[in-house]
Amino acid sequence: MTTKNNTATKPRNTVNVSVGKDENRDDKVAKVFTSPSVQAALTIQEWEGDVYEFNSLNKALSLQIDEVNNGNMKRPEAILLAQAHTLDELFNNLARRAHKMQSLKRYEMNLRLALKAQSQCRATLETLAAIKNPPVIFAKQANISNGHQQINNGVPATHTEKTKNQPNEL
Repeated sequence: MTTKNNTATKPRNTVNVSVGKDENRDDKVAKVFTSPSVQAALTIQEWEGDVYEFNSLNKALSLQIDEVNNGNMKRPEAILLAQAHTLDELFNNLARRAHKMQSLKRYEMNLRLALKAQSQCRATLETLAAIKNPPVIFAKQANISNGHQQINNGVPATHTEKTKNQPNEL
């Protein structure tokens, strides 16, 4: 005996927006749709198709954002390293393709793309290094104030002698 499920299947691209009784529906929808996790989820779903259920994807992204906000940088570091490996592979693949090209136009196109991938790989690794080892800044002076602040650096100004105004002589 089979049972029929009477619940309709919800589309995978539906965005759930909870609106409280004291909240404006339009303001709440605008707030939800402009959040970084929703925008990222929309973009991922656009590129991947309906592989993910939208609200689950949004929840996973929100959790990852919260982890980074709490100081856990393992995932961003892993992303950067994976991207650097991917860009390095692109560089090598395109450089090998360029070498095989007979046409100058195709040779130049492949080599230009290879060098762009190499540059992006370098920038990605540079960013990763800056995250892992932030630069140390030695500040000579820190200006920290909640109000107006006057700073006098260097030698104090000397007082000039009072000069008398000389009358004009003909």
